[in-house]
Amino acid sequence: LATLIIHCAGFVGGLGANRAHPGRFFHDNLAMGLNLIEAARQTGFIERAGTIVVIGTMCSYPAEAPCPYREDWLWRGRPDPEVASYGLAKLALLQLLGAYRLEHGLKSAYVIPTGFYGPGDNTNPVNSHVAGAFVKKYVDAAMDGAPEVVNWGTGAPLRDLIYIEDAAEGVVRVAEVMDEPTPINLAGGEEVSIRDLAALVSRLAGYGGRTVWDATKGDGQLRRSLDIGRAKELLGWSPRVSLEEGLARMIAAYRQGRTT
Repeated sequence: LATLIIHCAGFVGGLGANRAHPGRFFHDNLAMGLNLIEAARQTGFIERAGTIVVIGTMCSYPAEAPCPYREDWLWRGRPDPEVASYGLAKLALLQLLGAYRLEHGLKSAYVIPTGFYGPGDNTNPVNSHVAGAFVKKYVDAAMDGAPEVVNWGTGAPLRDLIYIEDAAEGVVRVAEVMDEPTPINLAGGEEVSIRDLAALVSRLAGYGGRTVWDATKGDGQLRRSLDIGRAKELLGWSPRVSLEEGLARMIAAYRQGRTT
């Protein structure tokens, strides 16, 4: 019988998806976590001394929180309105884990990663995150000879992405070390503007055309990055894969998928 649950399922997507489906982002993500945690309580998981790890989101941080975000800012304000449905649903699960620990003795842990990227990432233009969207756009454009790539916004916002293998190692480590839901950030440690990220993906994809920015689509939050001091202190964890290396691996995997 299981003694470890890692809850990383979710209804997720980029800024466009958050704008289009705020109701579903709140309902589906809250319902998934709430039902899973309650099912663990009902099925003897707590009696087996099981631990549940919930994957949160940096969208839970208040819009006015200073960057890089520190975990003690989580409850100090409302998230950015455009991602609040997703952020508050995940934050509610942190509260639930703490409540179930007090009332039922549930062992748990809670991690907050930046945006994942890597081989196998979602590249669907409708609901992919920025790295997946850029990899598809620029590799497709390079392979198809497209004269230009059009991206949303101005490219000014800053982001910090985490390579999927680094994130997985952090989640495994938190499952080994933690038994109570102290929130812990996981990040790649390299803040980059969306414009520079696009330029890096374009170069690694071998694309020779031009990039056009559609400022009518808006930028979202101008800066989102995480402080990983707590992860280093409590878990002994640090990211190992650089942004350029991780993107090169992701591009190679996507290009291979297109040609096989």
